[in-house]
Amino acid sequence: MPCLVSICSPLDMPQGLERGYFSRQLMPPEPHIKRTRAFVDGQNLYHQAKEAYGYQHPNYDVLALARAVCRTRNWALERVHFYTGIHTQARNPYWHHFWSAKLNHMRRRGIEVFSRNLRYRPAPEEKGIDVRIALDIIRLARQNAFDVALVFSQDQDLSEVADEIRAIARDQGRWIKIASAFPQSPASRNRRGINKTDWIPIGINTYNRCLDTRDFRPKHRL
Repeated sequence: MPCLVSICSPLDMPQGLERGYFSRQLMPPEPHIKRTRAFVDGQNLYHQAKEAYGYQHPNYDVLALARAVCRTRNWALERVHFYTGIHTQARNPYWHHFWSAKLNHMRRRGIEVFSRNLRYRPAPEEKGIDVRIALDIIRLARQNAFDVALVFSQDQDLSEVADEIRAIARDQGRWIKIASAFPQSPASRNRRGINKTDWIPIGINTYNRCLDTRDFRPKHRL
């Protein structure tokens, strides 16, 4: 059974049940300082927070949220990577304005942002975001850029990344961990993190402490 790690009480986790550690039988020494990169699927995080807490727009501060999770685990957050699809100006100027303003604000705060226009067939679809997240995690793991990959998503397509990270951990002979963090409440239908990772449910109190103080929604429909 997967280990559910509470963000509010990380020390309650039973020893030996963690799913996000690799090569546990021949585990290299655990680093004292665990360099952490956060990888945030913006749309996945938004829709899970909407279902769990009822929020109607992406009101999270991803830097604050990543710091909050890392603080409970004693991980050293070094960088946040954010990924999202956005509407084009022609198809939906309201949400195009929102995301353009929010992403620019993230960049100014040092967050690495990747965005891609949504495709319309005829409904808007987000394509290639999970692939880009997977490629970045694997590339940075090979570069020894982190000890912990903290993924804000419940997208099971990313479970294959965990297998690749295991192989990298064996090849490099080092300790690597991958975890998935996600909003959760009694209203949440999906209570699973990404398979083969540690699961870190985020409660509403933690989420509410990490709200973005800026509202980038236009005051009037464009």
